Amino acid sequence: MAQEIERKFLVIGEYKSLAFAKSRIVQGYISSARGRTVRIRIRDDKGYLTIKGASNASGTSRYEWEKELSLPEAEELMKLCEPGIIDKTRYLVRSGRHIFEVDEFYGENEGLVVAEVELASEDEAFVKPDFIGEEVTGDIRYYNSQLMKKPYKMW
Repeated sequence: MAQEIERKFLVIGEYKSLAFAKSRIVQGYISSARGRTVRIRIRDDKGYLTIKGASNASGTSRYEWEKELSLPEAEELMKLCEPGIIDKTRYLVRSGRHIFEVDEFYGENEGLVVAEVELASEDEAFVKPDFIGEEVTGDIRYYNSQLMKKPYKMW
């Protein structure tokens, strides 16, 4: 079983000038049920199907399975998604041995910027860049599947 271990933070400072790559992401959910999401993502010109399981008690770790799809396949599957689309630009920023994925949201989630770092274990140490603010790991309001249902602008 593939485990995704990550920590999530609000972003409070400048990150764009530190990014070594960026990509546009549009995603929807075939199923956004808590504990078992099925996501379709189009990232630049590639598609992905991702299935995620329930998070552990801390919200740090959960099962994740992903398969690359052709762009036409992903576009067709997007038509099956629940109402609400996540639209964001993802910036990749190195910090020590890790890469932070910084997501700048658009549309109904405009104004929200969140950074995630993937870890090999829940207690793995990492260097926090200066733009990292409050930790929101485990706060379901910041899960993309929840932002689709209750966007940031509605909080």
